[in-house]
Amino acid sequence: MLETWLTRELRIEVPILGAPMGGRAGGELTGEVSKAGGLGLLGAARYATPQWVAEEAAVAREIGGRFGVGLMTWALDDDDTLLDAALAEEPALVSLSFGDPAAYVPRVHAAGIPVVSQVNTLDDLRVAERAGVDLVIAQGGEAGGHTGRIGTLPLLQELLDATDLPVVAAGGIGTGRGLAAVIAAGAEGALIGTALLASPETIGPGYARDRVVEAGSADTVYTSVFDQARSQPWPSRWGGRAIANEFTEAWHGAEGSEETLAAAYDPADPDLGVVYAGEAVGLVHSARPAGEVVRHIAADAERLLRRFA
Repeated sequence: MLETWLTRELRIEVPILGAPMGGRAGGELTGEVSKAGGLGLLGAARYATPQWVAEEAAVAREIGGRFGVGLMTWALDDDDTLLDAALAEEPALVSLSFGDPAAYVPRVHAAGIPVVSQVNTLDDLRVAERAGVDLVIAQGGEAGGHTGRIGTLPLLQELLDATDLPVVAAGGIGTGRGLAAVIAAGAEGALIGTALLASPETIGPGYARDRVVEAGSADTVYTSVFDQARSQPWPSRWGGRAIANEFTEAWHGAEGSEETLAAAYDPADPDLGVVYAGEAVGLVHSARPAGEVVRHIAADAERLLRRFA
């Protein structure tokens, strides 16, 4: 078995976290990741409700026992109701990412729960350290959904040299080779998202799973047009990596008002809706159960690390 700080402190079997993907990571996906030995995180996006958190947490708990919850810090600054809802479910881990978590870390720690933050730059790391988080995730620009611009490997190396906090890697990790690589570099494990997007346990439109299987690693685009089309007020420093389609071909880099983009956007149409996915999408070739994906990645990583140990 692969043993790292992550497995010891979170009492999990394999050093894998399931990404808290808004609109994709509900209770079933989260629970299956935990059941397979990792720790799944619910994606409590800005538009989620306390009722949704409670219902999906119940599903995750029934399937896999322990689970975590991921929250967008910049959204909590306007309304922290979802943090209260998350803490009420007694998760094993709370992710406070995309913004300064300092105002919220003490509340999570008071509940006896560790805090993780995804960071995209060295400056982000310093903000997270000052806030008192317990571990950080080096989220590279290869990652799906909202992320930064620095590649995973350069960012991971920079953070490992700059902090004594445990570091987990995210972005572009879709097989055991990726997990083995980041552990060999010094990471305590990986957060995976794109590798799970074709799994039947994801929530969201069915066409999203098909698009993930069909797409190659060169078929994504880093863009803000989907946020604009859906009136999602993400801070401008974070774009989102998505599978390119007719909508991005027409509007990415073009001039268009939010009203124009909203009129052109259609969440029911795979050519005009959003499927956030990272560059690891080229490693997803079929719709496999989430638990199978997690177990396979962990087993392959262990085999590779033993081979070179």
